[in-house]
Amino acid sequence: MIRAAGVHRTFGGVPVLRGVDLAVSAGELVTLSGPSGSGKTALLSLLCGFDVPDRGSVSPGPAPWSDCAVLPQALGLASELTLEENVALPLRLAGLPVDGVAPLLEELGISAVGGRFPPQVSFGQRQRAALARAVVARPAALLADEPTAHLDAASAVAAVSVLRRVADEGAAVLIATHHEAVHEVADRVLVLADGRVG
Repeated sequence: MIRAAGVHRTFGGVPVLRGVDLAVSAGELVTLSGPSGSGKTALLSLLCGFDVPDRGSVSPGPAPWSDCAVLPQALGLASELTLEENVALPLRLAGLPVDGVAPLLEELGISAVGGRFPPQVSFGQRQRAALARAVVARPAALLADEPTAHLDAASAVAAVSVLRRVADEGAAVLIATHHEAVHEVADRVLVLADGRVG
């Protein structure tokens, strides 16, 4: 489960999160909406353990990649690894076989550039590789920040399909997004406004 209880976070004296409560159960895909600057990225950073709340509690917090995978806006791909090697990294770190990498690259339309390094491909291709890396180890929880923001229509459809399947296979999935196509496949849509989730 992904959970926040009474979470407060202030940046530079400005309260951004003011008592956020939310819960996402296993097998559920929940989207988080709200205007830019409303605190969606800040909340995801707290939930995955990149940051700590001033008050309140979160889970899963810091966890192995197979327990909680993160797709940040910055993507975080290793530039010295090819796209294929980046996607395989969580599996290699866990000592698992990497046979799930190729099908994911194919599904997301980036198999032809799997042998290239991140600086050699478009941002949209890097974003799809980061999505593949986040889901390849079948995490119990997935936190994704604007996972379709730089994708064309066809690529976005493929990405949304992958995200929905991850939830259908039992993961708790929370996605911060402005993309209506992502909201349409969600089990619930939450709105973050004035520092609270409603």
